Amino acid sequence: MKKLLTLFLMLFALMACQQQKELAKADFNVAYEKFELDNGLDVVFHVDRSDPVVAVALTAHVGSAREKEGRTGFAHLFEHLLFLESENLGKGGLDKLSARVGGSGANGSTSRDRTNYFQTVPNDALEKMLWAEADKLGWFINTVTEPVLAKEKQVVKNEKRQSNDNRPYGHTSYVIDKNLYPADHPYNWQVIGSLEDLQAATLADVKEFFRKWYVPNNVTLVVSGDFDTEQAKEWVKKYFDEIPRGEEIEPLKPRPGVVATTKKLYHEDNFARLPELTYTWPTVEQYHPDSYALDVLTQYLASGKKAPFNQVLVQDKKLTASVQMYNRTSELAGQLQLSVRAYADTDLDIVAEAINEAFVRFENEGITEKDLARIKAGQETGFYNSLSSVLGKGFQLAQYNIFANDPGFIKKDIENILAVTTADVMRVYQKYIKDKNYIATSFVPKGQKSLALENSVQAQVVEEQIVQGAEETFDASIQASYERTSSSFDRTVEPPYGPAPQVQIPEVYETSLNNGLKVYGIENNEVPLVQINMVIDGGQLLEGMDKLGAANLMAALMTKGTKNKTPEELEEAIDQLGASIGVYAGKESIRISANTLARNYEATLALMEEILLEPRWDTTEFELAKQRTISQIRQQEANPNAIASNAYDILIYGKNDIRAQNRLGTIETVNNLTIEDLKTYYTSFISPSVARFHVVGDISQQDLVASLKGLESRWKAKSVVLPELPKPSAPEKSQVYFFDVPDAKQSVLTIGYPSMPATDEDYYPAVVMNYILGGGGFASRLTQELREGKGYTYGIRSGFSGNKTDGTFTISSGVRTNVTLESTQLVKEILSNYGSTFSDKDLETTKGFLIKSNARAFETAGAKLNMLENISELGLPYDYVKEREEVVQGMTVEKIKELSQKYLNEDQMIWLVVGDAKTQLNRMKQLGFGEPILINNLSGPEKKPK
Repeated sequence: MKKLLTLFLMLFALMACQQQKELAKADFNVAYEKFELDNGLDVVFHVDRSDPVVAVALTAHVGSAREKEGRTGFAHLFEHLLFLESENLGKGGLDKLSARVGGSGANGSTSRDRTNYFQTVPNDALEKMLWAEADKLGWFINTVTEPVLAKEKQVVKNEKRQSNDNRPYGHTSYVIDKNLYPADHPYNWQVIGSLEDLQAATLADVKEFFRKWYVPNNVTLVVSGDFDTEQAKEWVKKYFDEIPRGEEIEPLKPRPGVVATTKKLYHEDNFARLPELTYTWPTVEQYHPDSYALDVLTQYLASGKKAPFNQVLVQDKKLTASVQMYNRTSELAGQLQLSVRAYADTDLDIVAEAINEAFVRFENEGITEKDLARIKAGQETGFYNSLSSVLGKGFQLAQYNIFANDPGFIKKDIENILAVTTADVMRVYQKYIKDKNYIATSFVPKGQKSLALENSVQAQVVEEQIVQGAEETFDASIQASYERTSSSFDRTVEPPYGPAPQVQIPEVYETSLNNGLKVYGIENNEVPLVQINMVIDGGQLLEGMDKLGAANLMAALMTKGTKNKTPEELEEAIDQLGASIGVYAGKESIRISANTLARNYEATLALMEEILLEPRWDTTEFELAKQRTISQIRQQEANPNAIASNAYDILIYGKNDIRAQNRLGTIETVNNLTIEDLKTYYTSFISPSVARFHVVGDISQQDLVASLKGLESRWKAKSVVLPELPKPSAPEKSQVYFFDVPDAKQSVLTIGYPSMPATDEDYYPAVVMNYILGGGGFASRLTQELREGKGYTYGIRSGFSGNKTDGTFTISSGVRTNVTLESTQLVKEILSNYGSTFSDKDLETTKGFLIKSNARAFETAGAKLNMLENISELGLPYDYVKEREEVVQGMTVEKIKELSQKYLNEDQMIWLVVGDAKTQLNRMKQLGFGEPILINNLSGPEKKPK
C-alpha cells in the first residue's frame, strides 16, 4: 500500500547561559515519500531542487552478521562483485555508464548489518541508474564465474592488507571482537572476513548467499534529489516490478557481547612505534534508549580540555597526546571503546592507573548541565552537516527505514538525543562501565612486550607470510557463458537521457578590505550553516631549515586559549555555539577554518578573530604540542604510506629544499623550538596582505562584509615576502628507489616526476589527458589492468597536482608484496603504450564525464569553498568551469597523443617502492632501470641524516 508522508523535523539545541538553559529552536523540513512494490521492495523518495543532481542508493539488509562461520567476508565480497558485470550492462558496464553520464562513480560500503550501493549523477541520467540498479538485483548472479570470483578474491585480500595487515594497530578490532563476542555470535568476525575464508569460498557458496539475501523484500531503494516523482515511480515499477520476491527473512534479535571475566591480551605490532591500550565494554544496540546517553558519556569523558581523561592523562600525567572514546552501536549489540596511544616507551600499566583515576574524577564531579548543553549544540551542527548533500539525506532515510522501520524516525532520534539528562549520563556509566568486566588489548612495538599490561596473554593474530607465486592464477578476460534471465521487455537497450540539466554556476562575490584581506563568498541557504576558510600564504615555506615545524606548532597553539580566555574557556565558548574552529599549517599556507550554525555566525567570527589576533602563547600547551608532534613523527616511522609520502618529496625536490621537509619538522628541530620562535613566525608572517577569506553559507554579502569591520580595523598589514623557489627538474633517466619496511604485506608504489604548475597552459589539458590513464577511477586503464585484470591492488590512481609555482605528476598504489615487480612492469607498459592506444571511445568517455559531471560540481559547501580557493589562488575567472568545458570540447585524439608523449615518459620518472627489501629489492632490477637504490638513510621523519 502506498502512503505519502511529510516529515517536519523540529531540532532543539539546549544552550546554557550562566546557570540557566535556553531552548534554541531550528526548523528543518525533509519531505519524503515511501511506497512498497508487490515484491516487497521498499522505495523512498526525497525531492531537493537545489542542484540538478540525483542520488540513487540501493541498500540490502545484509552484512557480515548474516554470514556463516568459516565463510566470512561474503557480504563485503558482494559489495565488490555487484559492480563488475550484469547481464544487460555487460562487463564493466556500470563503471563505463557512470563515467559517460558524469556520475560520482559507483561505490559501496559494507557494515555488520547492511551493504549499500550508491552514486550521485546529473538528473538526466536517473532512468539509466534505475535500469542499472535493477540489473544488479535481478540480472546479475549468472555473470559470476570461477575466473570472476578468483580475481575479486585477490582484490578483497589486497583491501584487507591495505586496511588492516600493513598498517599500525590494524589487528586491534579483530582481537577485540574475537574476545568480546562468543564464537557463534555474528559479530565475532570482521566485516572484511579472513584471508583463509575468502580463499575457501566456492562459486556455489557465493550464489547461495546472493539468492538468499539479495531479494527485493530485503532491500531499500532511495532516490534523493531533483527529479519528477511520478515519472520516477513509473521507472521504478518498470525496472524492479518483475524481480521475484525472495523467501521471508527472519529478523535477528539483539544479543550483547559477553565478558564473563576481564581479559588482558597483547600483540607485538610490526608497524607500531608507540604502545596503545584499548579497553572495550559490551553495551547496547543502536536506537536503544541507553545508547544516546552512552554517546554523551564518551564525548564528555574524552573530548576536549574539560574531559576527565584529557585532564588526567594528557595534561597532568603527560602520558599521551589524546584519548579516543566512542560507543559503537550496531543492529544486534554495542561496544564502548576507550583507546590511549601512549608516548614512546610508556608502560601501559601506568596508563591503566591513570584511566582509573580519571574515572574516579568523573564519579566525584559528574557532568554539568552546561557541559550537556555544549555537547548537544555540537550534535545539532553535526546533524545539519550530514544532510548537506542529497546522498547524505538518502543514506539517512535508508538507515532509518531498515533499522527503525520508519524513514521518519529521524524526528524521534533527535528527540531522544535532546532528552538525555545529566542523571542519564551517570546512570549508564554505573550500569555499563563502573566495576564491569572488559577486554583490554595492549598493542606494543615489536620487541617491547614489557610495555603491555601485567598478566596479559598473547593474542591470536594470524600474520600472512610473503610467498612468491602463492596466489591462484586466473584469466579475467574470459567472457562469462550463461543462460540469460528472462524479462518482459528488452533490457539490453539502455534508456535515453532525460532533459539536459541546466548547470548553474554559483554566484560569486568578491571584495577587498582596507588592510589588504581579499574576501570571496557564495550565499547558500540550503542548510542553516556557514563555513569559512581563510588561507594565509606561507606555511612551511617561510620556515628556516633549523626551525622546521614552527608553523605547525604555531597553528596548534593558536586554538589553545587567547589573551583573555584559558584553553578550556576558549574551547567551551566554541562548543556552546555548536561550532568548530581549526587552524592548520600546510606546506604553503596557514588555514583557519570554521563551521557554525548561521544563527551563531557573528559569535563564531568573534572567536575566530580573537584566536587570530590575541594568541595566548600558553607555555603548558606549547610543551604538550611538542610532545604530540614528536609522537606523530614517531608514528610515521613505520607507516608505509607516510614513509612513501615523505621520501617522495625528498626525491622530487632534493633533501635540502624546504618543500622536501615534513611539515611536522624532525624530532631534533621540534625539540629545539622555543615559544619565542613561534611568536617570531606569527609576528613576521601572519598578515592580511597575504590572506584570502572564503565563506559559503546562509549569510548575505552585505551582512558578511559588515561583519568583517572589526577584523579590517584591528588586523594590521605588514610586508611578507614569499620565497621564490626554483622549479625542480625531471630526472634525465628513470631510477628505482627502495625503502625497506621489513615484512611489509604490501608494497607502496609512488611513481612520478616534477611537472608543471597549475597556471601552465598545458595543465588542465594534461588533466583531461590523464582521465583515462588513472584519473577516472574504474574507467581508468591503471585500475582496469592492475585491479580488474590482475587483482594486484585494491586501488591505483594517477594525477597532476600543482600550485602557482610548481607541480608533480604522480601514480600511487599499494600492491600485494609478491607482485611488486609485476605491478611496476605493468605500469611501465601502460605508460609506454598510452598515447598510441588512446581511442575515439576513450575520448568520448572522457568528454562525457568531464562535461556532464559539472552538474554536480558545486553541490556541497565544500565544493563551493574549493571553487572559491581556485579562483583566489590561481586568478581564475568566476566561470572557469565553462572555460574548462571548452578545453574538453576541443580535445582530440591527436592532442591526447601529443600530451601523453610530452608528459608521460616512463623513462624519466622516479620509481619509489616502500616494502619488504629481503624479498623484493633484488627483483626490482628486472624493471630495466638499473640497480635499485636503498634509501633508508634519507633525511626526514623516518631516519635522521647519516
